[in-house]
Amino acid sequence: MPRGRYSLHDPHDHTPLGEEHFHCAPGPSGWRYVSQITTPAGDHHGSVDLAVDELGRPIRLELHASSWQVRGAALDGVTWVRTDPTGTHATEGNVRAHAFTGTSPAFLIALTRLLRLDPGAPETRVRLVAFTDPVLAPLTVDQSWSLRKSEPHPTDDGVLTVDEYQVSTLDTGERHTVHIAGDVVLAAPGIELEELDTPPSAFSA
Repeated sequence: MPRGRYSLHDPHDHTPLGEEHFHCAPGPSGWRYVSQITTPAGDHHGSVDLAVDELGRPIRLELHASSWQVRGAALDGVTWVRTDPTGTHATEGNVRAHAFTGTSPAFLIALTRLLRLDPGAPETRVRLVAFTDPVLAPLTVDQSWSLRKSEPHPTDDGVLTVDEYQVSTLDTGERHTVHIAGDVVLAAPGIELEELDTPPSAFSA
């Protein structure tokens, strides 16, 4: 069960946004990721609880940020309920999309499990519902993903395979690179792995 800490920052001007303390683990029915998010000052800011099935589909998502809450799952595309800080108003949403995304590294891991790309294969287009800070507002985005290469790296705990993905945001044309090992993001725009207590878990094929 990998456990560690990511630092989060603005991908454009590198302003620190806080830290995400996480643990995650694969299981017989899929994979689960749980985290607590703190501000740069160390105050509690939110949380992430994401579970995906063995095919990478989101079977349960619960997000908290700035007293807002989102609960979602894969249903007729993806479906969610967003609740305001007072708890008196809840709005439902549904989009014919493949999965959810957001600032948490959890979404990157979950999406690679869903896509299961092969190195050198053509780009795969995917539609996602992003929950944006600071109030978890939903936004539909289209991206294309490709696995550029998968390389083994020797470590003290054995060989670690690092996958390098290229991600394109189709409405802006922006491209960026994501490095993932097992169920841990090593580096991505706005995300840096700062601590890791145990090695990443290896997914079965």
